[in-house]
Amino acid sequence: MYTEQDLVRVARRENNKKRNYLVVNRLQGKHIPVRPGEALAMFRALADKLRGLYEKETLLVIGFAETATAIGAAVAAELGVDYMQTTRELVPDAEYLYFSEEHSHATEQKLVKNDIDRALRTIDRILFVEDEVTTGKTIRNIIDILKKQYPEKLKFSVASILNGMDKAAMDVYKDYGIALFWLVKTNHAAYTETANACSDDGTYVVCKDGVPPAQNQSCALDNIRYIKTCGRMDTRRIVHPADYQKFCASLYQDIAEQADLESAQKILVLGTEEFMYPALYVADRIEAQGKDVRFHATTRSPIAVSSAENYPLHTRYELSSFYDSSRTTYIYDLQKYDTVVIITDAQKDTAVGLESLYCALAATGNERVYFCQL
Repeated sequence: MYTEQDLVRVARRENNKKRNYLVVNRLQGKHIPVRPGEALAMFRALADKLRGLYEKETLLVIGFAETATAIGAAVAAELGVDYMQTTRELVPDAEYLYFSEEHSHATEQKLVKNDIDRALRTIDRILFVEDEVTTGKTIRNIIDILKKQYPEKLKFSVASILNGMDKAAMDVYKDYGIALFWLVKTNHAAYTETANACSDDGTYVVCKDGVPPAQNQSCALDNIRYIKTCGRMDTRRIVHPADYQKFCASLYQDIAEQADLESAQKILVLGTEEFMYPALYVADRIEAQGKDVRFHATTRSPIAVSSAENYPLHTRYELSSFYDSSRTTYIYDLQKYDTVVIITDAQKDTAVGLESLYCALAATGNERVYFCQL
């Protein structure tokens, strides 16, 4: 159904000596704006690879932050099993299992140990869901930690949109007894050379620290319209699929009732960093009303941008994080929309992050912006 040419675009990581390239999936809804229905169709196709295989087992799906959180949530929803994600954020009243992601710019990852402790009383298998598996070392890191922490017999599987593992890496997984599933097999042999050829002459816009992108550009938060919503579910803790879908449906209903979506045709829905699936769900529901909708999210990943037509990213906006105003985040290739809906689960004061994102949106001509904070 999908091929490497359909999905894969190679970009250059900025200031990363461990791996100079980043595989950008054009349908994933992270860095490149995507029609929500196309993203969810791809996630559903991955879930289809697993349907019926583990019906006699109790599964827990774990999605990887930040790029695979929506994929993991969608796969769990399709399979009707419990879900949680890894995180780099602080979770109230939580103990953690820490592991590393060596090739990433932000290497520390963690799982909430409290929930794993409880889950192991009932689950038979953990299914890890990733956007891309290249060597499989990150997942082996966490499996080794889980085996040491929990000597009980537990089985593991891995599902990813892309799999770029070579034979040696695949053999290690076979020896571990870990089943692998994927949509597309990729060959990374030329990716380093492709990334090195990036001209790095794209447009870089700083929209943080109160600096507007243009002298005549107002970034006043008075122009933002706020949406109130009741309830919150955090997939950094284990969630039941039916409950999580009900929460997402309620979130959509709140937004549909408070935002003027009827008068808009071209609509952007934005998630923030690890928080992707509920925003993607909302975007999909809006698209189902016949609207022209795009979805993507802010990210921690600093990626070089280029003016080259065949390069995946052309304009980068540098922002302050909603979760920590001292942290730099990014969004890529914004366009002008009739309406923009920002949805975040950041719990702290988000004014600095919101101002920087609004500056980026205003710089691209977006005047009607709604903000929903769970």
